[in-house]
Amino acid sequence: TMLNHCNDPLSKGSSSEIDWCEDNYKYSEHVVEYFNTMSSFFFFIISPIMLYLLHPYAKERNLAIHMVWTMMIFVGLFSAYFHMTLSFVGQMLDELSILWVLALGYAVWFPRRLFPSFIKERSTFSSLVLVVTVITTVSSFVKPTANAYVLNCFGLHMLYALRLAKVSVALWVLAISCWISDRFGCSFWQRLNFCYLHGIWHILIVTAVAYGSTLIAYLDANYEIPYSLPGLQYWPCDKWAVGLPHIVLKVKIVF
Repeated sequence: TMLNHCNDPLSKGSSSEIDWCEDNYKYSEHVVEYFNTMSSFFFFIISPIMLYLLHPYAKERNLAIHMVWTMMIFVGLFSAYFHMTLSFVGQMLDELSILWVLALGYAVWFPRRLFPSFIKERSTFSSLVLVVTVITTVSSFVKPTANAYVLNCFGLHMLYALRLAKVSVALWVLAISCWISDRFGCSFWQRLNFCYLHGIWHILIVTAVAYGSTLIAYLDANYEIPYSLPGLQYWPCDKWAVGLPHIVLKVKIVF
């Protein structure tokens, strides 16, 4: 069994086979994993900020890009619901929302020069991504416990594409390390009375996505709209060592 915790969620009506390291019902009788639930709300903070920061680029490039960070809000919502209930429905909503974020990212940002030879338009490529994502969505119900591992493998593919972005890679590796450590090293963290690595994963991964998606968008802007002379800045202050990255279009041509 995958349940290696003192509190069996199935005994209190939860239906997911996955239980994270955090003690169940420790802080509230209505919330199974309190810290994991609360940390999911970082998605609600960072996602609207990124929507605002990337709007000039999306307006010039393609407003469909906003769908990525709009969907990230739903990732936070479904993540909170999953950890609050540890239900099978919550698990599937959480994992499938991540799958659809990845699919949207591929649809809007995958370089045209790398399209298969039989695909000439992005609309055709996006349709292909949609078909594959629908098939994957249906297939995910066959072995639900394997979904999270497959999704993390998609993340590793993104890391390969972003190998020059040190901060993005560092955040992603640290996030994945927290996820794996919580999943397989729970007994160790329980002895230290520190069972919050999955909640920390929530915070790190949404920040990593902010860095990674902005870098992809920056590379995309240089290729697709080079006349705008795209540059990178950081919010709330460009001089700070830590901040949320966003694209600045130095030249905007109005036709």
